[in-house]
Amino acid sequence: MSARVTAKEPTTQARLQSVIKTSRQIMRKDAGLNGELDRLPQLAWLLFLKAFDDLEEERALVDEAYEPALPQPLRWSTWAHEKSVTGAPLIAFVNERLIPHLRTVHGSGRPGDPHDTLGHVFADVRNRMQSGHLLRQLVDQVDKISFTSRDEVHTMAMFYETMLKEMRDAAGDSGEFYTPRPVIRFVVDQVDPRPGEKVLDPACGTGGFLSEAYRHMTAGDISAADHEKVSAGLRGIEKKGLPYLLCQMNLLLQGVDRPNVTEGNALIHPLSEVKRDGVDVVMTNPPFGGEEERLILENFPTTFRTSETVWLFLQSVMARIEKSPRGRCGIVVPNSVLFDTGVGGRIKNDLLTRFNLHTVVRLPNGVFAPYTLIPSNILFFEKGEQGPVWFYEVPPPEGRKNYTKTKPMRYEEFEPCQRWWGGASREGRVENEQAWKVDFADIEAGGFNLDLHNPHRPDALDQRPPAELVAELIQTEKELLAVYEEMQAAIAEFEL
Repeated sequence: MSARVTAKEPTTQARLQSVIKTSRQIMRKDAGLNGELDRLPQLAWLLFLKAFDDLEEERALVDEAYEPALPQPLRWSTWAHEKSVTGAPLIAFVNERLIPHLRTVHGSGRPGDPHDTLGHVFADVRNRMQSGHLLRQLVDQVDKISFTSRDEVHTMAMFYETMLKEMRDAAGDSGEFYTPRPVIRFVVDQVDPRPGEKVLDPACGTGGFLSEAYRHMTAGDISAADHEKVSAGLRGIEKKGLPYLLCQMNLLLQGVDRPNVTEGNALIHPLSEVKRDGVDVVMTNPPFGGEEERLILENFPTTFRTSETVWLFLQSVMARIEKSPRGRCGIVVPNSVLFDTGVGGRIKNDLLTRFNLHTVVRLPNGVFAPYTLIPSNILFFEKGEQGPVWFYEVPPPEGRKNYTKTKPMRYEEFEPCQRWWGGASREGRVENEQAWKVDFADIEAGGFNLDLHNPHRPDALDQRPPAELVAELIQTEKELLAVYEEMQAAIAEFEL
């Protein structure tokens, strides 16, 4: 999305904030929208249409042969500007003409084709607003935002991220959660994707890893050609329609004008096909605890076949980076991946035989709190011969044992690990209170159990008195109770 000079007066951050605030107030009045899980998607598809129309105008300016994806009556610049159309006629137009047509738009099938993007984005979208008068007010507010000004787009991106976080908070109550931004940024910084590389998140959700990778690769003074390479190299796959829509909008706001994001199951293709369509870098947080249907399992070797989603994703990721000489990955996994034996042990054997699992970062408890308390880790591996595996245990902030919605993890907590990391070549690593290494032979002898406790930590469980452990468990339960009471209060406030 390139900036260009327009006659329109630029929207200040304060004014844009006012537009978003007013938009949300309008949506709160509509009987068809219940909570952030309804309101943000409604705002997102309207923003998407406005951004799409602005981008089409730009494309038409630089390419005289460009054919708009929509007929003139269905373009935002036409119907949204017909101020007299409101109430029931506007609802009828949106529900019976606009959205049904958007679902039928098809393009060339090539990655990033805006026509295909439009059709996929609106495949599952529906207008949830019941009042045409409120919808008219909302459309008028969205129309005040310009997606041709880079400053406005960047400001809008910040507001959008805030709204995504609020939606994540709301979704967490129903069992879904998204990766905390500090974890995403840490993974991206350590994997360090470069312009020209193919970068994939096969479970991209709302696009957190992809947008952070874009920011990482375009930071500083890089050429326009490298900007193009970065945009062209980003790829995402998302199974669910709503996160897919939010991801498209997220990347558009970051400056990726033709997001290459596919809606579908990343596990649906046999590993042999996945290898042929390889990438250089994978950064992802696949679903924890999910299970796949039998048809999906047939895409994996019998020896490594399991219905648990995270194991299937790990195999798929290995296949995707296998052919790249620079293939590397950062993947968030639950503790069960570290200690599982059986099929899990065989998959870890395969990982340590064909790749170099160089670092396991053990995240502090409650990184995903209050949505899940499952202990989590980050595996970093790359193409190459397996050496010793380094473990780094990120401690919680002093005086705390868990995170909460109001006191989440901060990026600064990774700074000691980043200083220890040793740069791109990982040179000079030494053992300390948080870091230790284990030889491959010892891991093999241990049945590929990677759930290894920190030998330097003085409060290792097997060295602490039972009374202290019980006291800590009681304290943890109290903290959990406080978290649940906080959630209960939030829900009660939400329902008012």
